[in-house]
Amino acid sequence: MAHILIVDDEQRMIDLLTLYLTPYQHKITSTTSGEDAVDKISEHDFDLVLLDIMMPDRDGWETCTDIRSISDVPIIMVSARDQKPDIVKGLKLGADDYVTKPFDENELTARIDALLRRFSQGDVVEIDGLTWNGMTYELRYQNAPVALTPKEFAMLGYLLKHPNKVFSREQLIELIWGFDSDTEGRTVDSHVRNLREKIRKAGFPIDEHLHTVWGIGYKWI
Repeated sequence: MAHILIVDDEQRMIDLLTLYLTPYQHKITSTTSGEDAVDKISEHDFDLVLLDIMMPDRDGWETCTDIRSISDVPIIMVSARDQKPDIVKGLKLGADDYVTKPFDENELTARIDALLRRFSQGDVVEIDGLTWNGMTYELRYQNAPVALTPKEFAMLGYLLKHPNKVFSREQLIELIWGFDSDTEGRTVDSHVRNLREKIRKAGFPIDEHLHTVWGIGYKWI
């Protein structure tokens, strides 16, 4: 069961989404205001946010940006704006997925399930003083915090929890950006490069563990 925040200025859409999600026993909180959504996220823990774009007081673009400034909570934008530039804009602002209205109930719930799996909490992995904590979304080395972006954190989590497994660039894109993302392999390489630099700077011997498998992807040993 997940705690999901629905943000939409139309109460009928909130009611519809709640109807779809209730059978899955998720806890639902809703608001018709982007400003109120940011306040709720600053005060409570949520597992996922369903965020509309066209809202009067603070639109979804601004709301997404404000949420990302305070939280790494997974965000799915749910909008009638179905043009590719809008989808790309949402993902670049920090949304993890984008669903267009009208949407298929089964597709929406499948995307929610997939995103919750990708950002599953309750995991703690510790290796030689490096601790990845999925409950607090923190990475620490010798108890000192190492700042990572949400996608760097998620990527490291997959690698740490599957030692010696080779993840292709395509697999990492699907797991972290989503199966319909336009993300390219060089973006994965850039994230791995930044990940290595940050952890190396913290003092952990990252190059002994995070290996490049040339022509394929990456693995943790």
